[in-house]
Amino acid sequence: MAGTLALFTIVRTLHGLPFGAVTVANSTVAIDVLPASRRNEGIGYYGLSNNIATAIGPTIALWIYAWADSFQLLFWISLIIAFGGFWIDSQVKLRERPLSGPRPRLSWDRFILIQGWSQGLCILCFAFSYGIMATYVAIYAKEHLGMTGGTGLFFMLLAGGLILSRLTGTRSLRKGRIAQNASIGIVISCIGYLIFATLHTEFFFYLSALTIGLGNGHMFPAFQNMFINLASHERRGTANSTLLVSWDIGVGIGTLVGGSVAQYFGFHQAFMWAWLVNLLGLAFYFLYSRSHYLRNRLNG
Repeated sequence: MAGTLALFTIVRTLHGLPFGAVTVANSTVAIDVLPASRRNEGIGYYGLSNNIATAIGPTIALWIYAWADSFQLLFWISLIIAFGGFWIDSQVKLRERPLSGPRPRLSWDRFILIQGWSQGLCILCFAFSYGIMATYVAIYAKEHLGMTGGTGLFFMLLAGGLILSRLTGTRSLRKGRIAQNASIGIVISCIGYLIFATLHTEFFFYLSALTIGLGNGHMFPAFQNMFINLASHERRGTANSTLLVSWDIGVGIGTLVGGSVAQYFGFHQAFMWAWLVNLLGLAFYFLYSRSHYLRNRLNG
């Protein structure tokens, strides 16, 4: 129904409110139903499902658009999939959980896990990089590499890296090596962004996608476990909210900054910014955030 740009903007903005609520509630439910002995591993798989969806979605969409040349068809497919998700969600039955104590006063601490501020700052940096790359990779591939149909394969390799990360990282998550998993993922991801920003050939274009996917597949589930382990049981929703809000803010800022830098200085400079901010997040993690988590974790 959004036939004009203004109406499209309004609908998309209104969409953000329920989307934000659902992502936080859904991840909190997933954590609640996991047995404690397999929570780290289970969160890894749950986080991976979201990462894979955001990687495969653009791939399929680009292929459908190349075949049908119709945005309207893409929107109808999205609507059908959304109704499918709604039906699946309606089948989930949960028992009522009484409040553990009196409702606390309204404060920022109910929405943001203050104890996880350093992890949130790291996630914001990593999301900044992803926002620039994911938003402008199609335009960059077409204008600078002469690739009109290669972006779908880029996102498919990104998803492949995410899946591969589960094959190599599940055991360490099961053993509770969360900080180690995050460290490996951050380093691999940073290398991937460096390849993407500095080596401008088709081979390295695809190699960077696989590398970034592998790194993010290690890093994101580990960070979600970190947030959960820094929070008391009744504040898991707040922990999830902090992670997702940090990611969304980072992607949003990255998209805006990346577009401005690309407009005035070119895509190569924009992608270099993506790598530098990712490197900043890596440095902050190893200098402070990792030790902060190991000192303050409540679980795991």
